[in-house]
Amino acid sequence: MEKVALVTAASRGMGAACARELAARGYRLVLMSRSADVDALAAELGAHALQGSSDNAGDLERLVALALQNHGRIDAVVNNTGHPKKGPLLELSDADWHAGLDLLLLNVVRIARLVTPVMRKQGGGAIVNISTFAAYEPSARFPVSATLRAALGSFTKIYADEVARDNIRINNVLPGYVDSIEQNEATIAQIPMGRQGKKEEIAKTVAFLLSADAGYITGQNLRVDGGITRSV
Repeated sequence: MEKVALVTAASRGMGAACARELAARGYRLVLMSRSADVDALAAELGAHALQGSSDNAGDLERLVALALQNHGRIDAVVNNTGHPKKGPLLELSDADWHAGLDLLLLNVVRIARLVTPVMRKQGGGAIVNISTFAAYEPSARFPVSATLRAALGSFTKIYADEVARDNIRINNVLPGYVDSIEQNEATIAQIPMGRQGKKEEIAKTVAFLLSADAGYITGQNLRVDGGITRSV
């Protein structure tokens, strides 16, 4: 039986890398992105595609409906997103924070509401959320992201406990500085490995967490950051 995976923000960067890795492992894919580039990637991978955004509840509903219409099941979800607004902490508006909430936390809550009944009925499934190393080592460079992805960690643990007996797992991947966004030499100098991570390295980690090889891992936050996080 072929497994079916949803990938959001899939047209470029880590999302596209995840889509390619999962396709190589035999998943049937249903992809979503704001960019029309998602159609070209879907054609390349033999996938279905929807132009939409993970911060839009209606688009998430359409994504799930597209998967069920074409495949009748959903085995895996990769919740990838764009980037929220950055800026000085106290200069960010309420609108900036509310937009970040939709983009970084409610996207996961909403997709969980949609796919959990499907996964329960079919006997299980797995979800991976692309988070950030800054979730547990907050940086003023990413105030909205760091704050709300710490909240994502709490939601992930609560949800993991709620659905564990249904054979549904959920985990977060916490990337460091990945090569989808080029960093300056000063930033790279802070990374113990002395380089940015590769999109493909994140994708392989995501694929592992979705696989049966990670069948006893749930509710976790896995750092894939080249050692830049200082806390233990």
